Amino acid sequence: MSYPLENIFKEVAFLAYHFHWSRDSLLDMTHKERHRWVKEVSEINEKINQAR
Repeated sequence: MSYPLENIFKEVAFLAYHFHWSRDSLLDMTHKERHRWVKEVSEINEKINQAR
């Protein structure tokens, strides 16, 4: 079973938006590493939004 392509697009877009990393850099990451970065950025965003 492979990881859904739609999810990969969402992860890459999310990280590219927040970090301005290149598409190739993001696609070179393993799914596990990319997913971890998504989790970390999401947690930061949640803290910022709660502080408002």
